[in-house]
Amino acid sequence: MTRYHQSGTRRDACALLYEAGELPGQKLKTKIESHYDARFDPERFYALLEKLERSGHVERRKAELKDLYSLTDAGERALLDHYDWLGERIEG
Repeated sequence: MTRYHQSGTRRDACALLYEAGELPGQKLKTKIESHYDARFDPERFYALLEKLERSGHVERRKAELKDLYSLTDAGERALLDHYDWLGERIEG
């Protein structure tokens, strides 16, 4: 398996994008905050998305006044590989 994100927050953002297909940045931020029951600094959150873009796991597209984020094929593969790896640890 190729190296995946060491940050749980980045992995969780990928999981939420997998579930939704595509989300505006603010909606994704709200879902992450709800999951962690904590507020995220906007700069920190958008830096997280930039890292996901640079790694090739997430892509961004403009739609009217907002940025929409979705997983790339590579992002989906990495997420599913990580899910399989986790399942092996938990089941085993």
